[in-house]
Amino acid sequence: MNKIIVAIDGYSSCGKSTTAKAVAHALGYIYIDTGAMYRSATLYMMEHYIDLSNPKAVEQALAQMSIQFHHNNRTGKNETFLNGLNVEEEIRQMRVTDRVSEVSAVPIVRKAMVAQQQRMGRKRGVVMDGRDIGTVVFPDAEVKMFMTADLNIRAVRRQQELLAKNEMVNLNVIKENLAKRDQIDANRSEGPLRQAEDAISLDTSYLTIDEQVDLVVGYCLSRIFEKQQALNSAGTLG
Repeated sequence: MNKIIVAIDGYSSCGKSTTAKAVAHALGYIYIDTGAMYRSATLYMMEHYIDLSNPKAVEQALAQMSIQFHHNNRTGKNETFLNGLNVEEEIRQMRVTDRVSEVSAVPIVRKAMVAQQQRMGRKRGVVMDGRDIGTVVFPDAEVKMFMTADLNIRAVRRQQELLAKNEMVNLNVIKENLAKRDQIDANRSEGPLRQAEDAISLDTSYLTIDEQVDLVVGYCLSRIFEKQQALNSAGTLG
């Protein structure tokens, strides 16, 4: 009864996903990678040459898409499956990254993804990261974080992630991609990237992942305690 929803929003390469996964593990909650959902939709649209300006074609594509998360016992990580196929590595490639904001900006795509995310979090006890979790998907989330970081630092982090996957991309190309994604995400008509009024701002430029996780977990435990106290008070009054 005292489980909460943790919404972590913010810009790309601020450490959102890594922090969200660790927070979910610390709390014993379910982690839902909303970014992977949009990346999977992007991969499907690219591979099937879907015209994003054609609402009917996009709607039909969404109807043929099944996105699921499965836990890999060997690696201890969740992996993304699109129509039964493991696409975890493919959706992280730069070719998908280049298009994901464009696909995410399509209203019918966001509507479909948001509906699925809300179903996943209906029982609470989840940690979600994305762009509009605290403003659109779960405006009633008990903990809302909004993560930012310096663009240059974000670009270096992203380059290191790609290098770890043997994908070499020029730093300036990454910076341009991040800036373009920021612009699209912040100005789209559906679920734009913005900080919720009651969200806690967290600049991660000079924070380690452990420091980020400790801060977020601390906020979560405080809210869980407050919720439990309120439930106890209600029970006493009842």
